[in-house]
Amino acid sequence: MTPRSVFGLTSLAGLASLGLALLLGCSSSPPLDLELAEVPSAEELYRQGNQHLEGRRRFLVFHGTDYTKAIEAFQDVIDNYPYSEYAVLSELKIADAYFDQELYEEALTYYRDFADLHPDHEQVAYTIYRAALCHYRQSHGPGRDQTATEQAIAQLDRLLSKYPQSPHAAEAEAMWRELRTRLAEHAMEIGDFYMEREEYQSAADRYRSVLNAYPGLGVDAEALYKLGLCYSEMNRDDEAARIFQVLLENYEGTDLAREARDLVSSAN
Repeated sequence: MTPRSVFGLTSLAGLASLGLALLLGCSSSPPLDLELAEVPSAEELYRQGNQHLEGRRRFLVFHGTDYTKAIEAFQDVIDNYPYSEYAVLSELKIADAYFDQELYEEALTYYRDFADLHPDHEQVAYTIYRAALCHYRQSHGPGRDQTATEQAIAQLDRLLSKYPQSPHAAEAEAMWRELRTRLAEHAMEIGDFYMEREEYQSAADRYRSVLNAYPGLGVDAEALYKLGLCYSEMNRDDEAARIFQVLLENYEGTDLAREARDLVSSAN
């Protein structure tokens, strides 16, 4: 046999051996269900997520909160065990993790979805309160756009009407008053804007809206006084006198009441 033919036989034998090895290798691969079985349990994934949130000490060095890994672990619970109670708890954990990072829009998504998907869960009141906090943290002072303020109030109204006995009700009510007062002050600033430009009817409309929509929040006396001034400037003296009289009767002894009395006296 020539060297060439021996080489050919050897090559063929090698290829046959390689094919057999590949076949055996394929046959020894774990079946798909065994690969899936390697996914940690819902409880274990949830525990890992909490560990990343809490941080831990290793070799005398403390490793702090790792929000990214925590969220990944909780999301793994949701993806692999969607019907587990741990999945429900993981939704809350992800929302709180985003909130703690001041990523309020991302947190809002999870809080709102939780309340929609689990309307009977004991933590719904908590998610509504936290949704209100997300809007609150993004709101601005009276001189700027009040969209976030109004959205926060809507969540607080929902919480206080549906869950008046919630542990968060007292804080929610205090926040509600603060934000409603801010809206009243915002409306007052718009009224002042019109008054400075001598657009008295537009200013009067704003001051009256404050009295109608935001009573009892500390701006009533000022709104009454400025409404009376608007009517005086428009030569609607009888209406101005009635407004000033309401101010005198309800806020006697205040600086605004004294100024109103002086205006009434000078008009007479």
